[in-house]
Amino acid sequence: MLIGITGTPGTGKTSVTRLLEEEPYYQVIHLNELIKEEELYSEVDAERDCVVADMDIVYDRVLELQDKSYAVTIVDSHLSHHIADIVIVLRTDPAVLKGRLEKRNYSEEKVKENLEAEALDIILAESVEWCEKVFEIDTTKESAEKTLKSIIHIIRGVRNGNTVDLEEEFRPGSVDWCDYIFD
Repeated sequence: MLIGITGTPGTGKTSVTRLLEEEPYYQVIHLNELIKEEELYSEVDAERDCVVADMDIVYDRVLELQDKSYAVTIVDSHLSHHIADIVIVLRTDPAVLKGRLEKRNYSEEKVKENLEAEALDIILAESVEWCEKVFEIDTTKESAEKTLKSIIHIIRGVRNGNTVDLEEEFRPGSVDWCDYIFD
């Protein structure tokens, strides 16, 4: 089973998937690292300070790396919703997200771009369009450990086929930062 942990940069994906790596049941693939290390991109966008991943090649490589001895393979990236059927979208209030991105020394333009993407639900909308099942978690006031518990709860429900309650509890669209745009 391939599950994506996705969201705008700074929402907690890598923090929580580093904790998931400590669990014996999950293989974790950090997609951004893989893309850079194995040069799975078609170009470098110097203006935006990023690479443009070739998602067909990335998907094929993830399938090659997927270890079936694990119950679940987790793919961590703001791009993981492009290759997983089931995704968990992490969301963070743009006011909090701004501070996190600034601590990473993101340029002012890159901070603005990511805050707009978060406020406009860009990754959530793409996930709903691309994926079979989508769950949403607001990480604004949650620790990585608390977010981890929610993610494990979702994964167990999906594996057991019990998603009706989860689909309500972690319903896509339940987090709304649109007011950020209008403030």
